[in-house]
Amino acid sequence: MKKIQMVDLKGQYEKIKTTVDASIQEVLNTNTYINGPLVHQFQKNLEDYLGVKHVIPCANGTDALQIAMMGLDLKPGDEVITADFTFAATVEVIALLQLTPVLVDVDMNNMNISLDGIRKAITPKTKAIVPVHLFGRAANMDAIMEIAAEHNLYVIEDNAQAIGAHYKSKDGSKKKLGTIGHVGATSFFPSKNLGCYGDGGAIFTNDDKLAHILRGIVNHGMYERYHHDVVGVNSRLDSIQAGVLNAKLPNLDAYNKARQAAARKYSLALSVSSDIWSPTICESCDCHVFHQYVIRILNGKRDGLLAHLQDKGIPCAIYYPIPLHSQKAYTSSRYKEEQFQVTNQLVKEVIALPMHTELDDEQIKFITDSVLEFLNK
Repeated sequence: MKKIQMVDLKGQYEKIKTTVDASIQEVLNTNTYINGPLVHQFQKNLEDYLGVKHVIPCANGTDALQIAMMGLDLKPGDEVITADFTFAATVEVIALLQLTPVLVDVDMNNMNISLDGIRKAITPKTKAIVPVHLFGRAANMDAIMEIAAEHNLYVIEDNAQAIGAHYKSKDGSKKKLGTIGHVGATSFFPSKNLGCYGDGGAIFTNDDKLAHILRGIVNHGMYERYHHDVVGVNSRLDSIQAGVLNAKLPNLDAYNKARQAAARKYSLALSVSSDIWSPTICESCDCHVFHQYVIRILNGKRDGLLAHLQDKGIPCAIYYPIPLHSQKAYTSSRYKEEQFQVTNQLVKEVIALPMHTELDDEQIKFITDSVLEFLNK
């Protein structure tokens, strides 16, 4: 059996090596390292893939979120609602811009932001909602957009973990995640479903005026060299990373299908245990692209299982071990523990198993057998 890895980037690279190497060599030959032809090509390719009018590439996913908020002209003190159970980057940029982060609980069934939590958190100072499509699964965008419209709020989709996933609205229409809100942001961190070989990110929008503002912000506020029309930052996707992403983008749907296939095999094997909650897998849509395969251990044995799997050479991780409302940087007297009952339970139960495009049946069987072996002791 091949060595099990949390993410097998080398195996994936071997299958596209010729294309990736040629793209990198093109950059080296032409010396077009910043804003070169490959960046513009990738921008157009991703716009076509997502069915969105504007893609603005940038340096990383955290910048993408920050620049999206800058483009909406949010002011210090404005409140931005987001999920308590997610990676810190989502709330980090809110705080950096001197906005007020408002953390709410998540839904136990899908681990995405609680609709009831959003409604209860809205005040006259609320200006935006940031749903996170956690682990690759779509948040309830129909309901979130309805809440936003009712209260005249912006919706900023954090799509760092769900690129390529679809959302099917109640009217039957389908859109790619990240293109439904007023603006979307994603990361191309190497381990993402569409990852480069360094840092990278992008912002999506169908709003022409907002896209123009965002294009200036990413480039020091310039539309014309040395003319600074808006306050900007230095956040540009470099050409080498764009070349890698151009090589990977045509394979993204296949990559996501491979993840979904692995998730089905995991869930089928683990379904024999009543001590395991595993994610629902919808056969008729692509609303979950499994950036991570996260289960819950319901019998209090999660930490023991973590140690058992590591002893057997199976990498695994806890996403996320500490709620954001308990992090030193984001604690607030506004928060009460009873507001976060689901999140506080999840951090004690969740464990992520290896998930990537190169998983094979032998590896999946060894992993699931090892999980069940421990739980059945």
